Amino acid sequence: MINIGIYKQDLETLINLSSSLMDDIKSRKGNIEKCSADYRNIFEAEYQNWYTISLAVVKQIISQRFSEFENLYLPDLKRKKIDRTNYTIQDWLNGYRLDAIFFPEDCDIDDIDITILKFQTQKTILESASQRFENSLFDIRKIVQAELFDSEIDAAKELLNNGFLRASGAIVGVLLEKHLKEVCENHGIKINKKNPCLSDYNNLLKNDNVIQIHIWRFIQRLGDIRNLCTHNKEQEPEKSVIMELIDGVDRTIKTII
Repeated sequence: MINIGIYKQDLETLINLSSSLMDDIKSRKGNIEKCSADYRNIFEAEYQNWYTISLAVVKQIISQRFSEFENLYLPDLKRKKIDRTNYTIQDWLNGYRLDAIFFPEDCDIDDIDITILKFQTQKTILESASQRFENSLFDIRKIVQAELFDSEIDAAKELLNNGFLRASGAIVGVLLEKHLKEVCENHGIKINKKNPCLSDYNNLLKNDNVIQIHIWRFIQRLGDIRNLCTHNKEQEPEKSVIMELIDGVDRTIKTII
């Protein structure tokens, strides 16, 4: 189970920190001492950690903004010199000052404004990730669930390879039932039966036109193999049949959503 509260709290902490960083960097404007490359305060101390975590958040939640977020920090490796057009946040953190290079008579010049502007854009992108977060929770949960399902498929294969045929079939049978239940919920299908089983979910999906007849029959076949593993003690399942079940379940959870 994903603890959504932790994700929200971590994102809120990042956004609050970005506000502190912004307040600090803005306080440099017009202050020659604070603009110097030797000056170190909240922004220089905390930005790298903030950036690393925020970059991962942006990549996960709003991947289409990832390159933009990264490029606001990283300089173009092909640039011939540092100037107003290609100055980046990393340049500021590394102590490169446009005022010192081009305009020694005036500290309140482009580098501080460029740094503030680029960080403001990063901050805004991160805040937009927070707005999108609720809509992304389903996607995050699906990613984590897919990883869990893959591990159960691997466990079933390991049991099969070691001769535990019924146990292997039982594991993927439960996995298939859980997945079909979730597909029904995803499509808003009402489940009236108190204790529905795999075939009930399969029928509901067919009746609601989520799956076609040939898919319904395919899942029926998987359910029959699962029942052979869990209920029919008179007939021993064959290894090839269990492998058919494992492969079928793996394909179903990846294609029917």
